Amino acid sequence: MRAIHREKADHRDIFRGAVGCAVLAAMIFVLILVSMKLGSISLTYRELFSGLFLEYDERVATIYDLRFPRIIVALLGGAALSCSGLLFQAVLKNPLADPGIIGISGGASLAASVVTALFPALYFSVPVFAFLGGMLAFLLIYSLAWKGGLDPVRIILIGIAVAAVFTGVGEVISGMTDRTGVSVSVSGLSQLVWSDVRMMAVYSAVGIAAALVLSPACNLIALEDRTVRGLGVNADRLRFLISVAAVLLVSGVTAVVGVISFLALIVPHMARRITGSDHRILVPFCVLLGGFVLLLADTLGRCIAPPNEIAASVIMSIAGGPFFIILLKRGDRHAEY
Repeated sequence: MRAIHREKADHRDIFRGAVGCAVLAAMIFVLILVSMKLGSISLTYRELFSGLFLEYDERVATIYDLRFPRIIVALLGGAALSCSGLLFQAVLKNPLADPGIIGISGGASLAASVVTALFPALYFSVPVFAFLGGMLAFLLIYSLAWKGGLDPVRIILIGIAVAAVFTGVGEVISGMTDRTGVSVSVSGLSQLVWSDVRMMAVYSAVGIAAALVLSPACNLIALEDRTVRGLGVNADRLRFLISVAAVLLVSGVTAVVGVISFLALIVPHMARRITGSDHRILVPFCVLLGGFVLLLADTLGRCIAPPNEIAASVIMSIAGGPFFIILLKRGDRHAEY
């Protein structure tokens, strides 16, 4: 009888996930249309379509070169960040795990800044070095937090301290740009070009594919370690593989658009409320929901005080801060891991 109830619950989760993905896809399409029109150049959708597919229009070409890369990177970046947060939360069994909070984003950002400042010719390899920086931060934080085991609260506290150090060192490097003549500041989503899209697409595709492949493993490590070992699986190795995929996802985003806080924390929680705790459903749902949330934040940032812009990272910080406090106060008693 219990197995029958569990099977029905699984079918309900799959149905909710499928419906949710379809709704999100439609919402993303509408948001893309809205985001394409926002800006100093105002065109009708007919003019946009004509300029894109029928005949050359200088105004449409400008929109194509400026707005389209921004939209695509926002979608890919949001998808990658949300998947990264989902994987970290699964590995740590910690509802407060976020690559920004625990210092992974800081390590990736610092490595990207160093390479950009010292070796500008390696620009297209910056995400690789950001990944290495993220992995070093990951290993450093885990080694410092280890005390006969991994305490989630200890990881959070040490991660915050390490992230602060990385941020300070990054500011020092930024202050040296006058000497090197190279700007190491990351421009966020405001000054992206098609080369950024290609870079983001490669790293995001690899990371998201890895997350999809590892989604059953995320369900497995939710069990007690004794149970996992009883199934003949090395739980520690599994956690490490999932963590590598999570670091890859956040590093690619950080190298292109900088650190965006709280998105990786908020989206997985929203996804669980809608689809349940099965990571085979959560990963594709987070891909769509994360892309939608970041593109929405960027679109709102362009609408609030035109012609000035508020960065998407600022919008996410304003929305994510209260969300983080609520999670701390509630202890996330209802979340399933």
